[in-house]
Parts: sequence; structure tokens; C-alpha cells
Amino acid sequence: MARRRTIIADVPRPESNAATAPNAADPVVRRKLSHEVFDRLVRTIQSGELAPDDQLPSERELMQRYGVGRPAIREAMQTLQQRGLIRIAHGERARVTLPTADAILDQVSGAMVQLLTRVPGGLEELKDARLLFEVGLAQIAARRVTADSAAQLQAALAACHQARGDFSRFVAADMAFHRQIAAMSGNRLIRALSQGMLDWLTQFRSDLVTARGAEQLTLEEHDRIATAIAAGDPAAAAAAMTDHLTRANQLYSTLMGAPEKPKRKAVS
Repeated sequence: MARRRTIIADVPRPESNAATAPNAADPVVRRKLSHEVFDRLVRTIQSGELAPDDQLPSERELMQRYGVGRPAIREAMQTLQQRGLIRIAHGERARVTLPTADAILDQVSGAMVQLLTRVPGGLEELKDARLLFEVGLAQIAARRVTADSAAQLQAALAACHQARGDFSRFVAADMAFHRQIAAMSGNRLIRALSQGMLDWLTQFRSDLVTARGAEQLTLEEHDRIATAIAAGDPAAAAAAMTDHLTRANQLYSTLMGAPEKPKRKAVS
């Protein structure tokens, strides 16, 4: 039986001097086989040898190519799938996928919510990040506004007004209003990050997007934001968004310290 070879990663040799020379007693560092297989497959994909929707070689072919066992191949493939680089379906070989910003963010959302809920001050950090991010978004939207995008923002605002008094509809319309502002950037990464922040905020604690009797104030703030963006006034849009989120952040802090949840009505 032919002996299976083992993949060992090339490790750069240090400069030949006393300061960097390894000690004779230092252990030899060896990488896991699956890590090396993963790196080689990534290079194959990034080089264009395997294009989006191309099938990867079978497990047996990869075992023969790299001289490793099935566990190393499967572990590498699972990592590729987790990174959004391949799609694995039952009954067929894995296929290369084209990662999207939405898909990548979706993969880390669960871990992000876990981090925010476990780390002290997580909510405050998220609120700070959202304030910085959405104020910048409002400025970008005002700079890039077109007749069509202004009409779409006005339609999102109208949906907020129409949903007043219906908690579920109002929250959905509120989030859609903020998503439309992100969409006006024309940037897929910005749009995905905006959606992620909204999702993280609502998953952090459900009443962080609700408050009794605040719909009218939210609508007035949305009106100011939409008017400034439609007018192509970045400074006014930034000021309106700052006022809106600062007020909302103060409300979130109050809710977090409240012993009981009030009857829910919506606020962004």
C-alpha cells in the first residue's frame, strides 16, 4: 500500500542572527492538515481556477491530490462553507459561491448579538456605532439623492404614517425607512451594515424599538430627515438624524433601567 504523504506548510525561515535564531529546544510547529487544505483551496478559488458555480473536485479526488485523509478534506470544506466560499448540497459536489455582503454579515450576526449581550456596555457601544454610522449615511444620502430615490424615501415615510397605531406595522415601516436611507448610498456594504445594525438592535432586546406614545415624535423626526435629504442638504440631514438617534438612545437607556415594560408602541 502506498504511503500517504502529509502536507506541511512552508514556514518562512528567520534571519540568520542570534536575536532571531530558534532555540534548539523549541518545538517544531506543524499546521493542521485541514488548515493547509483550506488555504490551498482558497488560493484555487481566488486565482480564478474555480469560478462561481463551478463544482469542486470530489472528496476522493481531493484526498488523492493533497495526500490527506477524508477528515481533513471535510473539515476544510466545512470551513469554506462557513466563510461563504462554497455551497454544499446533499447528493452533489460542493460548488463555488460568490460571497455577498449580506451573506457574510448574516454569518456573523449571531456571534455579534452574543457578544453585545455578554460584554458590559455592549448596548452603549452599539448605540454609539449606530449614531456615527447613520449620521454619516444621512449625509451621503443627501449628497447622492435623485428624484427616484427621493420618491422612494417619501413612500417609505408615508408607510410609517399609515402604520401609526399598529405596533408591528409601524416597527416594520420604521426599519424600512432607515433601510431606504442606506440604499440611497448605492453601496452594498453600507446597506448590509445598516441592516445588520438594525437587526442587532432589535435582537438585543425587543423593547429597544418600542416606547409608549412616541409614534408622533418619531414621525416628526422622520419628516425632518426626509426633507433635508430630499433638499440635498447634508448638514441639515446630519443634524436631523443626530437629534433623532440621540433622543432614541436616551429612551433606550431609560427602558433598559426600567423594572417593567410599558405598553408597547413604536419608536425607531
